[in-house]
Amino acid sequence: MSRAKACAVLLTVAALLGIGLGPAAGPAGAADNGRWSVFPAPAGGAKDKTSTSQERQFFTLEAGPGTTVKDKVSVSNLSDAPMQFKIYGADAYNTPRDGGFAVRGPEETNKDIGTWVKLAQGSLTVPPRTRADIPFTLTIPDAATPGDHPGAIVALNTETDKTKGSVAVGVRRAVGARIYLRVSGPSLPALSVENVRIDHGQPWLPGTGKSNATIHYTLVNRGNVSLLPRLRVKATGLFGNTLLDRQAKGLPLELLPGQQVELTEKWAGSPQFDRVSVKLTVTTDRGEIDETAGASFFAVPWLATGVLLAGLALLAAWFIVRRGRNRPPRPVEEDPDPDAGTAGTAVGVTSVGSRGGQA
Repeated sequence: MSRAKACAVLLTVAALLGIGLGPAAGPAGAADNGRWSVFPAPAGGAKDKTSTSQERQFFTLEAGPGTTVKDKVSVSNLSDAPMQFKIYGADAYNTPRDGGFAVRGPEETNKDIGTWVKLAQGSLTVPPRTRADIPFTLTIPDAATPGDHPGAIVALNTETDKTKGSVAVGVRRAVGARIYLRVSGPSLPALSVENVRIDHGQPWLPGTGKSNATIHYTLVNRGNVSLLPRLRVKATGLFGNTLLDRQAKGLPLELLPGQQVELTEKWAGSPQFDRVSVKLTVTTDRGEIDETAGASFFAVPWLATGVLLAGLALLAAWFIVRRGRNRPPRPVEEDPDPDAGTAGTAVGVTSVGSRGGQA
């Protein structure tokens, strides 16, 4: 296999795995990409029978273990040419970096609601400007755990879009209608904030620019229901003075059960010289959770501090050298009675000589 062909295959697989669900337009908008849309089928008695008719934005279902739910999904071809689709059910998850709602690709293994969905048709061709309604069943296993089981029914266009360039890359696109299934039983909301750390940047010299901080943290949904998190950020200085106080705000994500996501908060104008403690508090839109975590950092202008310390060291060395030069010379001690020492010596010599004379 040539290198160009290998790259094309890898990029095609990546495109298939990167299926996302587009945001709905308005309170009753369908998931669409401008060429086709996917949404819950209108009820049998609906007045509007057009290809874009819709009454529900998502599948919102609730049932107990061991039961089967029946419904229909609509796939509308908004283009002027026939389109071929592969239709399948998929588990949903949060993307790790921004918490976006995403679903498993057709080649990935589903372990939850994606395996419970059975469609009357796995593939179909939809004429231009036409809507096709596909029946499906959703059978909940007897051992299904209580709580939320998010997923989607996805319509994957089997035609490949060719990109321009020296290497031909095939891209296949998909759109899906979300399923929010709640299995009856105890609801256990649980949310934690973890792995808080702070990256701090500032000018080398205070006053020559602005400092900035980036607060990194991880949100983990440890419960069995989907949550809409809210975050409050508060920072205090060394002496307890408030440096930052952002009131709780809703985050642009829905954290699904068992999922975690890494997020950041930007802080422009953070301190340039202080010991800073940052506290994060997470709650939910319903207020049933209140969890905190924090971290701290030293905001120090290291260049200015280094120059100051070097200057102090040079000043101390100069003071020591100067003190040594200005110290007066130490006086020489003299014998207070030089004659007494001489006489003693003479007596000693005489004594030795007299002993010798007696011998």
